[in-house]
Parts: sequence; C-alpha cells; structure tokens
Amino acid sequence: MTEKINAADAMIKVLEDWGIHNIYGLPGGSFDSTMNALYNRRHTINYVQVRHEEVGALAAAGEAKVTGRIGATFGSAGPGAVHLLNGLYDAQYDNVPVLALVGQVPTAAMNTNYFQEMNENPMFADVSVYNRTAMTAEQLPHVVDEAIRQAYKHNGVAVVTIPKDLGWTQIDDNYVSSADLYQKPLLPDPDPDQVAAAWDILKDAKKPILYVGNGARGARDEIIAFSEKTHIPIITTALAKGIVPDDYKANMGSAGRVASKPGVEVARGADTVLFLGSDFPFQPYFIASNAKYIQVDIDGSKFGRRHTVDLAVLADAKKFIKALSEKADQLPESAWYRAALANKENWREWMTSFEDDGSTPLRVEPIFKLINEMAEKDAIFQVDVGNVTINGMRYLKTNDDQVFTTSGWYATMGYALPAAIGAQAEFPDRQVWSISGDGGFAMVMQDILTQVKYHMPIINVVLTNESLGFIEAEQDDTQQPHSGVDLIDADYGKAAEALGAQGFEVHNLDELKAAFAKAKDRKGPVVIDVKISDLRPIPVEQLVLDKQTQDPAAVDAFVKKYHAESLIPFRQLLEDAEKPVTNA
Repeated sequence: MTEKINAADAMIKVLEDWGIHNIYGLPGGSFDSTMNALYNRRHTINYVQVRHEEVGALAAAGEAKVTGRIGATFGSAGPGAVHLLNGLYDAQYDNVPVLALVGQVPTAAMNTNYFQEMNENPMFADVSVYNRTAMTAEQLPHVVDEAIRQAYKHNGVAVVTIPKDLGWTQIDDNYVSSADLYQKPLLPDPDPDQVAAAWDILKDAKKPILYVGNGARGARDEIIAFSEKTHIPIITTALAKGIVPDDYKANMGSAGRVASKPGVEVARGADTVLFLGSDFPFQPYFIASNAKYIQVDIDGSKFGRRHTVDLAVLADAKKFIKALSEKADQLPESAWYRAALANKENWREWMTSFEDDGSTPLRVEPIFKLINEMAEKDAIFQVDVGNVTINGMRYLKTNDDQVFTTSGWYATMGYALPAAIGAQAEFPDRQVWSISGDGGFAMVMQDILTQVKYHMPIINVVLTNESLGFIEAEQDDTQQPHSGVDLIDADYGKAAEALGAQGFEVHNLDELKAAFAKAKDRKGPVVIDVKISDLRPIPVEQLVLDKQTQDPAAVDAFVKKYHAESLIPFRQLLEDAEKPVTNA
C-alpha cells in the first residue's frame, strides 16, 4: 500500500531533488501548510527567515547569481506576494533562475472577496516565465517540478501559487521528480566558416576590441589566450566583471557610466568589435555606429538589437573564442594595443595615488584598498546600486576565484545586503561582503537581524555620503536643482549593534584601519559605516582632459575638481604609441 504524505511535504521533496538547499521567506496565514512542511523537512532543506519578502527574493536572486543554480523564495497571500516583486524583477532582468512559491486563501474562499484574497496570477505574469496556480493537492509536486524545469530552461522566474488547504491534503507519496533527468542544453558549436569570416574581419582591423559579457562566463583561459595571441584589448560588462581578472594587463574594465577611463576610451575609439555573449544596452553611446561588428550569442533574437551587425554567430561564447584563437595568426603589438595598455597603467596609477589619502571625509580609495587586502581568494562581493556600483567596478579586484554581483540590469537599490545573505547561506565557509551606500542600506538594514539570527559572518560596508549621489549627479548633468537627494545621517554602526551585530562608525583613516582589523576576528555579522566625501566619482563618460581638443578653461576646472592632474588624454597616449621605437 502506498504511503500517504501531505501535498506540501511532497512539494518540498521536489525542491530537495533539484538541489535547492535554501529557501527564503516570511510566513503568513495563507502559507501555514508550507511552513508545516518546511518544519517537517528542516533536516533536509534550510529555511532562512527574513524580515521582509523583498529581502527573501533578492537573497534567492543573489544566491542564483553566485551559484548558477536556481534560488527559492516565498511570500504569503496579498502583501507578502506583492513584496516579492522587486527581487523577482532583479532575477528576471539579470536572467537567473528563481522559484517563487506564493500563498493563496483556501480554495473554498477563492473568488469570494475573502480576507487578503487577490488574483495573483496577473500580477506575476510580466515577471515570470512560468506562472500557475495549483488546482488540486495531487498536482502540487508536479506543478513545482514543471516550474523548476521552466525556470532553468528560460533562466527566469517561475511562480507557483498555492491555495492554503491544498498543502495539508494527504496524497500518495509516489511522485518522482524529473530532477535526475535534467540536462543542461548543448550549446551550439561555431560554424567554421563563420569563425574564418570573423577572423578575416578582425585581422584587418586597426583598432579592434573584444567586448566580453556574462555569456562568456567560464571562458577566462580562452579569452586571455586569444588576447595574448592577437594583442586585442578586452572590455567587460558589469555583469561579466571577474570573468577576466581585473589585474590582467589587457582588461580595460567596463564602458558606460559604471566604468573606467580606459574602458570608455577604447570602446569609443574602436573600429571593430567582437561582442561576446552580452546584451549590454548602452552601446549606441559608446560604440561608433560605423564600427565593424561581430556578435556571438546563443540567442539569435539578440542579433542586431543594440548595433548594426556585420557578422552574427549563433554559438557558445567559450567554444567560439577557442575556435577563433586556433584560427587566428599571431599578431604583433599594435600602437592601438600599446596605447590601451598605457592608458590602463596611467588609470591604475591615478587610482592608487589616493589609497593612503587621510583627508576627511574619507575618499573611497582607502576603503577599497583595505577590502582588497582583506578579501580572501574566493571572496564574494555583493555590491549595491548607485555610486557604490561605480566604485565597486573600479576598485574591487576580482581575481582568482572571487565573485562580483550587483543588480546589473534592473538596478534596484537595497540589493547588496540581501544578496549577501543568499551567498552566505549557500557558502557558509566563504568570505562574503555586502557593500552599500547609505541610501540602499537603509532600505533593507532590518535584515541585519537575519544575519545575526543565523550567525552569518558577513562584512557589511556602508559608504555614507548623506546623498543619493548617483541621482544627484544626474540632476547636475541636466542642470536641475538638487531635489530629494539629500539624506540625513545616522550611525549605522550603533544601529547594527542594537540589532545584535558588531558595528563601527568610521570618520578617518585610523578609525578605518582599526575597524577592519577588528572585523577580521568577527564571529557574526559586522557593519562598518564609513563617512565619505560626497565628491562625485570621476565621470569617465564625459572626461574633459585634452586641451588640444577641448576648452582649456573647462579642462582646468575638470582637472581641479577631480584631482586629475596625472591623467593623460587617450589621444596623447595613441600619438606616443605610434612613434617609432628606437633602441638606446
């Protein structure tokens, strides 16, 4: 005789079969049967109680970004479900698989205007790749199994709504999930003729670049080998940070506003672009419209979305760059390549010149210097949105096995702290950082309580400049008065102590070093609140450095404001690189 099991327990067993280790959420009355199941199976799946459903959804997304595997979250009917949306949109925009379980009133109360009842399916229609309400207890494990398959297939959000009474209904304990049958799709091999065509375009280029996106993850060695052989500089998107080590000589960083000087300048100067596994949206602002363009992607619907394409290649990025490297001839260093490397070195020297700056309020460079020094080889950096994204992209050194994530496409403030919870829950023995501005941190700081409850040794760094600095800069650029961007100060270190964490308020370099020294011996979470200058990160997308091509008075003003005396215009670096090399 087949044994019986509560339908909710059968559903949770499906999650376990798929290798889901953690699920993040906050209980509600409509979710009681599932909470009962999580209690029953507490030894086989880890429930992480958050203080806000948005935090749970962002934690699931943060875990998925770090692992590449599906994250799981839940919310109860009505407000609990609504609170999930922000985190689910982050997962959708950054193309990571997340399962969201949503409570619903009992079936007998549905469609009666019952307490907290709402038609939840339309609300999740836009954010999801799969969105169903379970109709019978017997189908509950099947629907969740299908939801996980669809989330993996489409790298997106799957939502299952569960009427309260179904989870407690006894069903036969005989459901066999499809987890053991799942296979990652075989990504397309490159067509040799297209590989040859790509090389024909690249070998004749005068100023080529390799633009690396998140789709090239796992191709570090192949990308570096290609750059070494062809002497082509590399740019990465924000989501691709860490695919190529930041310290690699030909990695110029990123283009755009969240970018580096060499990244922006080689992007603008390029006459040929090999665009590898990305859907970076800002290309029209940084890539010349007449540049030759080779786009490689596993999704043919992306071809031509951002730029006119001369050669579209439907292929796996790693397979393609390996095949291209084998096809390519060894090329000598060009003036373009030498200028790019000189530009990066000049940029690096300029950035490091502020690392020991003891002025108050503090600049950000000393803070990131200490983070890099303290970061372990497999550290995970979860970085919030705003000026902190710019600084994280520029100053964090993601080398070795370090991981950097942010809310790259959806760009929601309040991302870092929840994402750090997701990373630490999955990797309890790895060093995890959350790095936020005071605006983003204040949105989710209540969940320091979650870090405390589960003894998570997360290092939370808060960069407090008393401003929504990213928006303040936009208002400056459009010549608007500052409106709504000022933030009152708070001692987030003391607030963290009140929540049970170790906290520090930092005003100067000595206090900064002392706080980091003590943080090394942390037993649980630590919050380091650093009061920083509201100086805008140097806007590399609108540099004013070249007196030969720009107004000298404007150059003087720009250089003075950003202490940019040692930054060299890229035009000058190109001219120097084009001079014949003479032996002494």
